[in-house]
Parts: sequence; C-alpha cells; structure tokens
Amino acid sequence: MRGHCILSHGFESGPDATKVTALAEAAERLGWTHQRPDYTDLDARREAGELGDVAARRQRLLDLARAASAQGPLVLAGSSLGAWISGLVSMQVPVAGLFLMAPPIRLNQDHPLDAARVPTTIIHGWHDELIPAAQVVDWAQPRSARLLLVDDSHRLAASVQTSADAFGALLASL
Repeated sequence: MRGHCILSHGFESGPDATKVTALAEAAERLGWTHQRPDYTDLDARREAGELGDVAARRQRLLDLARAASAQGPLVLAGSSLGAWISGLVSMQVPVAGLFLMAPPIRLNQDHPLDAARVPTTIIHGWHDELIPAAQVVDWAQPRSARLLLVDDSHRLAASVQTSADAFGALLASL
C-alpha cells in the first residue's frame, strides 16, 4: 500500500458518483487504498442551511482523516463542497496531497477556501456556472498548485477521464 485516499463527493451527489468512482479506480491501479464517505444524510439537513449540515460534513471527514493519517500517507480529494471540506480538513490533519475538483473559493463571505501547503492539483471548468474560473486561478497561483482548466461546466461531466488521469498523476508524484 502506497497510501490512502479519502474521496469526498459534492453536494447532492453521492459516494458512487461517476467522478468519485473514477478517482477510486485510478487510486487502486496505483496501489492506493481509498474510501468514499457518504454525506447524503448531511446534505439533506436543509434546516441546517441551504447546503445541508456543512459543519457535520467537515467533522465526518476530519474524524476519518485523523484515523487514516495515523496509518500512513493520506491524500484528500473532493468535488465542489467535497473539495471545500477537503481543503479545510487538510489544515488539521497531515496530508501528502490534495486533489480539488471545481472547488468553491468561497462558500460565503465568512467561509473562504483554505488548504495546507502540500502538492495540490485542481481541475476546474472554464464554463463553471457556480464558481468563476478566474477565482480559482487567483486562489491557485500563490500556491503554485497544478491547475487544469477544461472546457466543461461545474459538474465536470465531460472531464471524468481527464480528472482520473490528473488524480493518478498526483498520486504517482507522491
């Protein structure tokens, strides 16, 4: 085993989503173990906010990441809200790398994206209807993150294989 990956799906998605599944397959091919937490119960808690219970989502990932990081190298990967919580958790748990798909640079004014200064790859759609590509470029630049901008929207549905290949490249570099 080279390490472990925790793959966090986006809001109103699930652990069997196409992108997360493609990342899991890429990790397996390279000898990394993985897990795909299910946050659907927390996303459904609309009484907590329009994005569900984001604090509980972050805590669930933090608990899993703490346990995994004690066993060896850990990479956090996530899509959209999953990317946002992965970034925040990377500030609290030692991680070897981050893979962020369509990361929200700000959930709102009080909650900007932050992340550990570790090898980071970002894939983002030029035509993302929720998060302007320019915001992601501005966030990635001072970190010297690897940034792959693709001809796609927020869901990155046309870039599943491209995402898996970029994730594989990150894992192979660690």
